[in-house]
Amino acid sequence: MRLNKIFASMLFVGASFSGNGWAESFQPFEVTDIQVEGLQRVALGAALLSLPVKVGDTIDEVKLQQAIKSLYGSTNFESISVSHENGILYVAVKERPTISVISFEGNKDIKDEQLQESLDGSGVKSGESLDRTMLSGIEKGLQDFYYGVGKYGAKVEAQIINLPRNRVELKFKFTEGLAAEIRQINVVGNTVFSDSELISMLELKDYVAWWDLFGERRYQKQKLQADLETIKTYYHNQGYIRFEVTSTQVAMTPDRKGLYITINVDEGEKYKVKGVNLVGDLMGREELMKSILPIKAGNMYNGADVTFTEEMYSKYLGRFGYAYPEVKTYPEIDDENKEVVLNINIKPGKRVYVRSINFTGNTVTKDEVMRRELRQMEGAWLNSAQIEQSKTRLNRLGYFETVETETIQVPGSDDLVDVAVTVKEQPSGSFNAGVGYGTESGVSLQFGVEQNNFLGTGNQAGISINTNKYSKSATLSYTDPYFTKDGVSLGGSVYWNEFDANQANLERYKNKSYGVALNSGFPINESNRLNGGIGYRHNTISEISSYEQAVRFYNIYRENDEVDSDLSFDNFELTAGWYRSTLNRGTFPTDGSSQRLSGKITVPGSDLQYFKTDFDTNYYFPLTRQHGFVLLARARLGYANGYGQFNDNDQILPFWENYYSGGSSSLRGFKSNSVGPRSFYLYRGSTACSPDPSGDGCSLPGDIDTVYVSEGNSIGGNAIATASLEMIVPTPFLDEAYTNSVRTSFFVDAGNVWDTEFDYDGYRYLPADQFSQLSDYSDPSRLRASWGMSVQWLSPMGPMVFSLAWPIKEYEDDETEIFSFNIGKTF
Repeated sequence: MRLNKIFASMLFVGASFSGNGWAESFQPFEVTDIQVEGLQRVALGAALLSLPVKVGDTIDEVKLQQAIKSLYGSTNFESISVSHENGILYVAVKERPTISVISFEGNKDIKDEQLQESLDGSGVKSGESLDRTMLSGIEKGLQDFYYGVGKYGAKVEAQIINLPRNRVELKFKFTEGLAAEIRQINVVGNTVFSDSELISMLELKDYVAWWDLFGERRYQKQKLQADLETIKTYYHNQGYIRFEVTSTQVAMTPDRKGLYITINVDEGEKYKVKGVNLVGDLMGREELMKSILPIKAGNMYNGADVTFTEEMYSKYLGRFGYAYPEVKTYPEIDDENKEVVLNINIKPGKRVYVRSINFTGNTVTKDEVMRRELRQMEGAWLNSAQIEQSKTRLNRLGYFETVETETIQVPGSDDLVDVAVTVKEQPSGSFNAGVGYGTESGVSLQFGVEQNNFLGTGNQAGISINTNKYSKSATLSYTDPYFTKDGVSLGGSVYWNEFDANQANLERYKNKSYGVALNSGFPINESNRLNGGIGYRHNTISEISSYEQAVRFYNIYRENDEVDSDLSFDNFELTAGWYRSTLNRGTFPTDGSSQRLSGKITVPGSDLQYFKTDFDTNYYFPLTRQHGFVLLARARLGYANGYGQFNDNDQILPFWENYYSGGSSSLRGFKSNSVGPRSFYLYRGSTACSPDPSGDGCSLPGDIDTVYVSEGNSIGGNAIATASLEMIVPTPFLDEAYTNSVRTSFFVDAGNVWDTEFDYDGYRYLPADQFSQLSDYSDPSRLRASWGMSVQWLSPMGPMVFSLAWPIKEYEDDETEIFSFNIGKTF
């Protein structure tokens, strides 16, 4: 904490006069020469500039005193003596020592950087001369600071250690001692609200429960002042406009280890609003400004409403270029009738125009990338709404940890300002090469370059090669979000992938695919955007397990009677989407909402004809003004199916396009991809069988009653519905500087995946218990749910997610996973 104290002292040292011509009564003389002795660090020219005497001047006693005072005023000298002989003025000086080193010892409550910052403000820094007369004042100021935080036994001692060449080391030794604890807080004079109700609002505490690990009873003067304002604001918000804190007493115990705080108040009585008047320059918008006035006659007086009204009108005027309006409320209080008339005085001031917009902090991102997101233009009048919108758009990019804006008045002009945009960049991509581990993916090898802000251009580029136990992939992609100056984007990608489902908690199959895609986006307005694209994809499916759901697909599309033959498909895809966002940030938002509706369909004539639709929504509700606590509600809905016919069979959704759930990206507490329908096999003895289209139940010979079901792994489904409710909280033990890169939350997840198209009724010939087991897969009421906590960290290697989750609604066949850790997941 910076110490807002100024240490100053003034010293006047008389000179000793000697030499020929000096007498009890000083005789003026003409200066024929000036000689300065004792200079080491200070240049002769600098010393003579500080001396208001030059050769040829006639010097008398007054001028001599002025000369000596001027030399001391230069702050370069500790002592000065003068003499003269034959018109020559001799000035002998002893320079102040130079501070070579400043060190601190024993300080724990105040960091070295904070102490040095305070000393810098007093002119005490390395390389400067030492004014010994200021040290006692500095000692007292530092000691007063310790008193302000309740450490009444603290002592501060400044030591000067002489070094060669007229240099010194300045060492501050601290004895901090123990902080005095608050023994009791008393409120005197309150009748409307109880002591406990008022004390519960205070930041200072006289009692801390044993389980409160972060609570403390330590006294701080600054906190007491803030607490008094809290009480005053609370009363004003309840209508007690005459409320006052009449006095406070802080009494110390004899051992200086305890404090008793007494707050004396005068509550007054409640007042109602008799009327509200808008006065001043209303710019011809009186009716409009009255129509949006939130305070109505007859309401109870509320100080928060008054403050909100002042801020609302200030922002309103700011939209029209009035950057420095004065909006003040002057109450007329009628004590007899307990009423108040609020006179809101509005002074718009002068309309202000923006001369220039300047960026700082963007070492990677180019100015032009930031400037194209601005809605405030240079040369236009300053618009507070457009400034805020510009700030929001920069935050949504995801390139910056923080974005701050400031209007700076142009010197010498009362109608021009510069807008300073200061950003703190964060990793917007990654370069990775090495070995990683995830509880879902096992050991993985990675090499990749993924950059959402490629070379600071704002373009998205990526070259990635990744491998883990169930997947190998390579992708080359590039997107220009401003292909046109109007914000039309254009991009494309080329990719190759091998996927082994059996290693990903899914039923066995292998999928080799490659393809190419082009996409473009079109902005509708500030919040809405449309996207569209076209692509080609080739899939080769092999080693398919003969579970019933896959057999259905295999029987439709296989080209021969070989059970183990591979399947190959060439598909052309069209994609379309709508995206809306009012989020205040691109990474770790705390306010606003986003919705995404997307669809994909294969072009008629492709080997497979199917479609997929998805809808995602997120709502962030800040619960505190500083957005420390935020409620997040999100949901996802998805449905997919085939369309048209193939060889007289209805087209169905390829099983590798199924929806999956479970894991850190959806239903936490359940194993990755494990939620939803499972594959099943039919057996008679050791022989597999399948339903007979003729209705005889099983095409293999033997008794139908001997057929039994063997359950396999998760296979996903063509419909999904998930929802989540999260409470985002400040991360314990973490400095506020990491708020935008680390997020902690407590959550409840719920949802499921279904297969709405597979004909489970065709297996009614099975024993009742086995058929019931299968029909559960299509039961829409069969939801899963879990609760837990999550910590997300935007690290240089990419996003990291740690989760602890426990199922609160599960079934016997579910696979759970309490702890999960992932690198590279998208938040």
